Amino acid sequence: MTSDKGILIRNIYYMLTYAFQDLRQNNYDDIAGEEFDNILDLFAEILFRGVSFQLKRGLHKEYVPVTDDIATIKGKINLDGTIRLRLQRRKLVSCEFDIFTEDNLHNQIIKSTLSLLASSAEVTTARKRRLRSLLLFFSNVIECDLKSTKWSNIKYDRNFSTYRMLHHFCYFVVKRLLLTIQSGPYKTKNFDEELMSRLFEKFVLSYYRKHYPQFSARSAKVEWNIDKEKSTLSLIPEMRTDIMLTFPERTLIIDTKYYGQSMQLYMDKTTVRSNNLFQINSYVLHEDKTHSGNVDGMLLYAKTEEPICPDGLMKLNDGNIIYFRNLDLNQDFGSIKHQLDSLISSFI
Repeated sequence: MTSDKGILIRNIYYMLTYAFQDLRQNNYDDIAGEEFDNILDLFAEILFRGVSFQLKRGLHKEYVPVTDDIATIKGKINLDGTIRLRLQRRKLVSCEFDIFTEDNLHNQIIKSTLSLLASSAEVTTARKRRLRSLLLFFSNVIECDLKSTKWSNIKYDRNFSTYRMLHHFCYFVVKRLLLTIQSGPYKTKNFDEELMSRLFEKFVLSYYRKHYPQFSARSAKVEWNIDKEKSTLSLIPEMRTDIMLTFPERTLIIDTKYYGQSMQLYMDKTTVRSNNLFQINSYVLHEDKTHSGNVDGMLLYAKTEEPICPDGLMKLNDGNIIYFRNLDLNQDFGSIKHQLDSLISSFI
């Protein structure tokens, strides 16, 4: 596989297998051995296999409300519509009823994304052809406006694990192909960083959950170390960590960062990004409510090609340590796993 912005696409796939456990199904096993020109080409192959698997199980159907003018009463009569029909001397009744159909938002998103990929210059001709073959199974499904889709409002239940994963990839594709080409302040690089930042965070969390379950890897909420009874401000933002690991003697809070450029230039001096440092410092101090010094923090950056990268540690007066570390994603995956293991070796 080639690389996409300095990261081997094969490694992106491995990261995805941790972030989305469904990719560990046999349907995806040999993807790592294929050649992909870019991330979208990889997503096209994953979606082809995922949608093909879902088609074997059958497309999701649900009841959708419909209003129609029909000859016999069905469901609930729409009075306004029926009066309109009578004034037009039409012998029909306007009725409101539900139909059980595959033409719902879950399938509309998938069909619209497949169509988008099938017309993308970043996807190989062979994969475009395979995507178009899937669209034949969506003949009863209309396409939706992906730019206005409210992704956070989509509901899933325990039977929707495949759809949830597929929609994640649809979201990546939409971000890359639609939102990045809009006019205005949006830039392709910015949206690539946003998507990869989410994947990077989810990958590291899933890795520690899988390989070190004894340390309870989780995204945890940090409670503000304040006197709530004497505090009058109620509009305090929530502090939510990327990753929190609980060891026998210490707690480690990891905040993952994915940037094209990790450092900042301030007064002609290269430094760690101040907002990153303030954020992890706040997490540590508020989590360590007793000032025991047993809560540490780590800023984990995806390594860039900058001559200077954040590396080292900072020890606070209470004994807490804030680490600055880099994860080189442009290596074979065995090396990436070794790096992740080494990051927490001193805590075990």
